[in-house]
Amino acid sequence: MPQVSPDPRLEQLLQHPSLWRGRSIAPQPVVATGFAALDQALPGGGWPQRGLTEILTAHQGLGELQLWLPALAQLTSAASARWCAFVSPPFQLFAPAFASAGVRLDRLLIVRPPQPLWATEQALRSGACDLVLSWVAQASVPELRRLALATEQGLSAGVLFRPAAAGRESSPAALRLLVQAQPGGLQLRVLKSRGAAQPVINLTLPA
Repeated sequence: MPQVSPDPRLEQLLQHPSLWRGRSIAPQPVVATGFAALDQALPGGGWPQRGLTEILTAHQGLGELQLWLPALAQLTSAASARWCAFVSPPFQLFAPAFASAGVRLDRLLIVRPPQPLWATEQALRSGACDLVLSWVAQASVPELRRLALATEQGLSAGVLFRPAAAGRESSPAALRLLVQAQPGGLQLRVLKSRGAAQPVINLTLPA
């Protein structure tokens, strides 16, 4: 029986990161988190470089931003680096800490707009950002869907830092992590991910 060559158009469709295929998912670009245990737990082995991620915490300042320093160092150092934007961070970002982690400060953009959700959507949609980190107290499902769509249009990754109580609400985010402090580091519970189990990860953070 003659072998039939696969249709390249079908193959291209099957590689789209938004396509769910039973027990597997189409591969999507990722950036290593810098934490081996976390990379092992996440689909693809790192933070997704497309789509929406939610980091849920009981209160701010647990060390949740440290989770992103290795990824920020990689993204800002790439030859094709775009902006990494911070929208409405609730605290003053300490530039020496970013620099010591290998993050290029000239690729960081900090904005404190009157309408954070609107600014986040525009940054994601613009095509000028690799990563947009945004602190959002409240967001409706339609607003979150707009952000998720904007990541696809801008080929970017969106990270929302939200209260832990938001974990009880529906969300179109592809990845949701509940972050809690523990002695010497953080405990991460995967609430939602594509094609993966939902483990608990214990991480030690640098002093």
